Amino acid sequence: MSIIGITSNFGEKGSQLAKAYYDAVLGAGGVPLIIPPYRNSKALRETLSLVDGLLLSGGGDIDPTLLGEKPGQGLSGICTERDMLELELIREAYHRQIPMLGICRGEQMIAIALSGSIYQDLPSEYTPETDIALLPHSQEEGRDVTTHEVAVEPGSLLEKVLGGRTCLAVNSFHHQAVKECGRHLRVTARSADGVTEAVESTEMKSILGVQWHPECLTETADGAAHRALIGWLVDEAESFHRAKAFHDRNLTLDSHCDTPMVGIDEFTHRSDKALVDIEKMDDGRLDVSVMVAYLPQGPLTDEGRTDARRLADDTLDSIERMAAGLTERVVLARTPDELSRIKESGRHAIMTGIENGYAIGHDIAALRHFKERGIVYMTLCHNGDNDICDSARLKNAERHLHGGVSAFGREVIAEMNRLGIMVDMSHAHERSFYDALEISSRPIVCSHSSARALCDHPRNLTDAQMRALAAHDGVAQVTLYEGFLRTDGKATIEDAVAHLNHMVDVMGVEHVGIGTDFDGDGGVKGAASASDVINITRRLLRERYSEDDLRLIWGGNFLRVMRQVQQR
Repeated sequence: MSIIGITSNFGEKGSQLAKAYYDAVLGAGGVPLIIPPYRNSKALRETLSLVDGLLLSGGGDIDPTLLGEKPGQGLSGICTERDMLELELIREAYHRQIPMLGICRGEQMIAIALSGSIYQDLPSEYTPETDIALLPHSQEEGRDVTTHEVAVEPGSLLEKVLGGRTCLAVNSFHHQAVKECGRHLRVTARSADGVTEAVESTEMKSILGVQWHPECLTETADGAAHRALIGWLVDEAESFHRAKAFHDRNLTLDSHCDTPMVGIDEFTHRSDKALVDIEKMDDGRLDVSVMVAYLPQGPLTDEGRTDARRLADDTLDSIERMAAGLTERVVLARTPDELSRIKESGRHAIMTGIENGYAIGHDIAALRHFKERGIVYMTLCHNGDNDICDSARLKNAERHLHGGVSAFGREVIAEMNRLGIMVDMSHAHERSFYDALEISSRPIVCSHSSARALCDHPRNLTDAQMRALAAHDGVAQVTLYEGFLRTDGKATIEDAVAHLNHMVDVMGVEHVGIGTDFDGDGGVKGAASASDVINITRRLLRERYSEDDLRLIWGGNFLRVMRQVQQR
C-alpha cells in the first residue's frame, strides 16, 4: 500500500487535521501519514523519502509577506511556519516527481511554490471578467453541501480523472484563490465567475490542485467523481512506489548525454542550465550516465583534426576534474562490474565516450590513447562525413565521401574491437551502418537512435536495420530528441514510449535501451531531464513490461554488449 503524506494545520494544541482527509485516503486504499508543521530541512527530506504521494490540505490563509506583498483585507489564521514548510515540501516533491494533490489552500500553495501567485482576498481584489457577479466562495452551508458548479477543461487530466465530467458541483470555503499559475501549471477548471478552481501540471507530472474539498463530498450525488480525485492520488502514489522499488533493486543507465557541452561545472549542483546534474540524478534515481565528449564535424585538415583531438581531451579532462571534486557522490567507471559496487556505495557512476570519430583524425594510435583515458564507446561520426565513414547527414557537401565505411574506417573498427571500445553507429549513414555490422567482430550499438517507421528521419533506424542489429546481438537505445520522435517536433514521453514499444516489437526486448541525449537537445515533455527518469519507469511499468524487461531496457542490454566488447 502506498503512503500518502498529509500536511496539517497548527493550532493551540499542536498539529491538527480534519478526519475527512485521512478517512478519504484510507477509503482509496492508501496509508495516511500526517506531516506536522515544522522547520527542519533534513527531517523534511527524510519524510519525503518515506512517502509515495502528498496531499496538501486546506487551512488558514497564506502569509503574504512570504510573497513579497503587504497584508491585505480579511487575512486570518496565518501560520508562517506551516507556509514555509509547505513551500519547501512542494518544491522538493516536485523535483523528486512525487505525486501531489492540493485541496483548497493546498492548491494555492502548489501554485505559489511553483512560481505562481494568489489573490489575498477575492472580494476586495478580484473583478469577474464575465457578467456574473463574484460567487460567495466562503459558503455558510455545511462542508457536505455543494453550492456552485465548476466547468472542467475538456481534454485535461482533471476531466480524465473525473470520468469525463466537464461540469461538477462543488463546495467552497475560501476567500483566497490562485491568481497566476506560472509556467509549471495551467488552469483546468473555473467557476462561473472565472475564479480558478483547479490546476494541473503543464509538464505531464502527477500534480493536481482543486479549490474545493472533495474529501467532504464523497457521499453526495457527484460523490464518485470526488472520490476519484483521492483515488487518483493513491493510484499515482502506488505507481510511484513501484517505480521507486524497481530503482532501489536495479541498476539504471542512460547511454548518452552531452552535459559537458553546457559546462561540466553545472553537474555539481542543481542547475537551471543542465538537464543532467548530481541533484537531478538523485531525483530521478538514475544510477549511471554515459557522458560524451562531443565534437562538431569540422574540416578534414591537419589543423581541424588536431583541434578535434584537443577538444576531446579537454572535455575528458573536465569530466575527470568534476568527479575528483565530488568523490562522495560520483565515481568514474570503466567496466560493467564496477557499477553495482558503486550503486551499493550510494553513489552515482559516470562513464565516458566520444561522439564523433573526428577526435582521432587519421591516427589509429589515438584509439589506444582514448581507451586509456577510459572511454567505453566512440560514435564513428556525427553530422557530416569524416575520415572513418559517411554520416546520415551531409554537411557542406554535395555527396558522401566514401559510400559507407572508408578503408581507414575498417582499420578503426578492427582496432576498437581489439581494444574493447564499443562501436557506436548513431548518426551514421545506412550504408555505413551495414558496413560496420559486416566488419565488426563484436556487437555494435546505436547509443541514441529511434525508429524511422514512426519518424522518418535519416538519423533513425529502419526496421531492417534494427533486425540486422539484433541478429548481430547489438542494441539500439531510444533517444528523447524531439525531432527524432515526431516530424513536427512536438514530442512527449508518450512518443518516446511508442518508439521504444516499436523497437521492442521489431528487435525483441533484449536489444533495446534508453539514451536520452540530455544536454544535446534531448528531453521531451514528461521526460525533460534526469529528474524525470523515474517517470519513464512508471510509464513502462504501466505498459506491458515486467521488472525483468525493465532491467534489460534500463541498461542490462547495453552492459551485456559492453561486457562482450571488453572481453579479451
